[in-house]
Amino acid sequence: MSNEVLFKELKLGQLHIPNRIWMAPLTRRRAGLEHIPNALMAEYYAQRASAGLVIAEATMSMEGNSAFWQEPGVYNQVQIDGWKAVTNAVHAKGGRIFLQIWHGGRACHPALNGGKQPVAPSAIAIDDQVHTPEGKLPHMVPRELSDDEIPAIIQGFKQAAINARVAGFDGVELHGANGYLLDEFLRDGSNRRSGPYGGPMENRARLLLEVVAAVCEVWSSHQVGVRISPLNSYNSMRDSDPVALTRWLAQRLNDFNLGYLHVMRGDFFQVQSGDVLAPARENFKGVLVGNMGYTAEEAATAISTGKLDAVAFGVPFLANPDLPARFKIGAALNTPDQKTFYTQGAEGYTDYPVLV
Repeated sequence: MSNEVLFKELKLGQLHIPNRIWMAPLTRRRAGLEHIPNALMAEYYAQRASAGLVIAEATMSMEGNSAFWQEPGVYNQVQIDGWKAVTNAVHAKGGRIFLQIWHGGRACHPALNGGKQPVAPSAIAIDDQVHTPEGKLPHMVPRELSDDEIPAIIQGFKQAAINARVAGFDGVELHGANGYLLDEFLRDGSNRRSGPYGGPMENRARLLLEVVAAVCEVWSSHQVGVRISPLNSYNSMRDSDPVALTRWLAQRLNDFNLGYLHVMRGDFFQVQSGDVLAPARENFKGVLVGNMGYTAEEAATAISTGKLDAVAFGVPFLANPDLPARFKIGAALNTPDQKTFYTQGAEGYTDYPVLV
């Protein structure tokens, strides 16, 4: 099958998207100890501006919730100014860029946050270790958020959306995936609380939906996306019925007239399996974006048959700044260097070769 469908235009409200080859958010830990976007990051994103939409990496919406060490934030003026340089660089290359705003929840660690205990829907720890300045340490048991603390979380996301707008982004993506705070509330393996934010899925989804509503007060709803990963067991996540959760959430998100729903289709560790894209497609009326392990050919087939509207590529974009150009002519792809995924310099970040 021809890959021409990958190069068909798409609209998110008034925003023109020139192709269906999107860049997925990729944590790269290049923002330094103060979580400030920098010139190296501006170069990295500008190199990848030919993506239909660049979705920048998971970015701390509120101070004190670092889960990766040296990931960026968007909660102070210095960070906003750093992101302005990034968005200016991407726009100068004709690109479009959204910021993924995020709270790490129980994946945060006291060693990364001045001794602060992480928070979560329930006091259940991730069964794994985290990289810190002190080496790899086990995750800590989080503190269960009280209901009266949740408005501050919602306001933190709203302020991050405001800051992203000031920084010149074209929109924002809410990170409701991969075992971070919004996802922790969504799935019943990590949310064991009672009350308005626990129990049935409409309660577990309440925080995400309230955050979506708050962010849509800042941005046109077409400039807001949501990412979910109903099957992914990363960060010790699990749900008793991920297909039902996907179906219900896809229907409910229609109320907001969002720009897109971004669905990670599988599980990094193959603990859970199933088809979550079909119920998402059947129930979500907007732009549906798939992610995880697609080739150009599989992406083209999914879009041609109406299963998806776009595909977000992660590691292929990491190693191939000119990925759309390579897909266009069927060129070979660069091999990613996993040793440099989370280092701090230009090697394995901005030095991948492009087609001449």
